[in-house]
Amino acid sequence: MFHQKAKPLPPAGRTVVITGASTGLGKHCALQLERRGFHVFAGVRRAEDGEKLRAEASSARLRPLLLDVTDEESIRTAAAEVAESVDAHGVWGLVNNAGTCVSAPLECVQPASLRQQLDTNVVGAVAVTQAFLPQLRRSRGRIVNISSGLGSVAIPYLGAYATGQFAKEGMSDALRRELRPFGISVSVVKPGAIATPIWHKVRETGEKILDKTPHDIADLYRLPFEEFLRMNEQRAESSSTQPEDFARTVFRALTSAQPRTRYCVGNDARTAALLSRLLPDAALDRGFHQLTKATSRNP
Repeated sequence: MFHQKAKPLPPAGRTVVITGASTGLGKHCALQLERRGFHVFAGVRRAEDGEKLRAEASSARLRPLLLDVTDEESIRTAAAEVAESVDAHGVWGLVNNAGTCVSAPLECVQPASLRQQLDTNVVGAVAVTQAFLPQLRRSRGRIVNISSGLGSVAIPYLGAYATGQFAKEGMSDALRRELRPFGISVSVVKPGAIATPIWHKVRETGEKILDKTPHDIADLYRLPFEEFLRMNEQRAESSSTQPEDFARTVFRALTSAQPRTRYCVGNDARTAALLSRLLPDAALDRGFHQLTKATSRNP
């Protein structure tokens, strides 16, 4: 006996809030969700970014929302603004997309940089979720947390970023189980390498961190780290995964009759998830050894 597949839910009349919509994947996703019928509150930190985003939208369904996920007052103000604008059905979807990427050998990462990484990618996502949960409860809606392939496998020189992504994965699991009695689903979307401006920011951040590290320590890592940055940028530029693939996946998580707990976007993200389940740590370590050993020197 064949069971008919449940139809996706219609986006029309539903409101979605997305953080980190100024640039990159967040911006593209906000515009695509609006074009496909959602009312979108697009979180930006600067008013001028919001106006640029509004100008690119196809309708008045997209509304910029001043929102800094590391600022508690900004979060409260944004949640109150949305609450005043939506009807009694509340907010249907929250997409926790805002994030930053600290790339450097962990020995070189100062505690302040690590705190910034976690504050933006993890603590900020929790704080925004807490602020919007009353509205999500009314709609029995959806939370979509954006992680990455590095939420499955931590690679050298992206340890700070992977720490945040692993934490977001664990947070999402706990949140999904806690919110199930209220009918709120929690999904994680894990994009792999996609060509966006973030990769140039990754290089700038990494080089600044190494420049501030004592020379005797920085010199241990500089050459392999530079090669890693080059390979990382090359991988993103040659990736067949497009921002449209990411936006389409977020749309699926928001409209599927039975949303998955995790969605991988791109072959590299799917491969990372598979390897993390199949290979022992020792095998993964041997694979990454080539990345770190070539020009490293012992002190």
